[in-house]
Amino acid sequence: MTRARKELVSIEATPYYHCICRCVRRAFLCGENFYSGKNYEHRRGWVLERLRALQGVFAVDVCAYAVMSNHYHLVLRLDSDRAASWSEDEVMQRWERLFALPLLVARYRAGQTGTVAEREQAQIALWRERLQDLSRFMRSLNEHLARRANAEDGCKGRF
Repeated sequence: MTRARKELVSIEATPYYHCICRCVRRAFLCGENFYSGKNYEHRRGWVLERLRALQGVFAVDVCAYAVMSNHYHLVLRLDSDRAASWSEDEVMQRWERLFALPLLVARYRAGQTGTVAEREQAQIALWRERLQDLSRFMRSLNEHLARRANAEDGCKGRF
């Protein structure tokens, strides 16, 4: 029986993890599709481009990768010490590279917050956790790839 990733990941036990993600519905990630004759080799670049972008945002190092025709393998190292060393402003900058900042956080960043409650809603501690989280890293990678591939294939749903 499968177990949730949060039950399997323990940075105290090991910071290194081997992750595999495969395509569904007989979709091709890259390479030649024997059934349709289409070539999807350009998608390999999508994976590498996104990995580079995410590695610059998250406290996750990509140690090794392999991109196959319908799946990919990643060996990742989670670096909680690096995330702990980031200032609040650096956490907000990194988060903003992937997601829009809420209005209260933008006000906090500009020094325009007046109450303690507004500062607490900035969620910086939560973002620091998420920027070192394996699940959040994989979600950011997979969702981006699925959106691009689905747009190219003219379909919806999981890729």
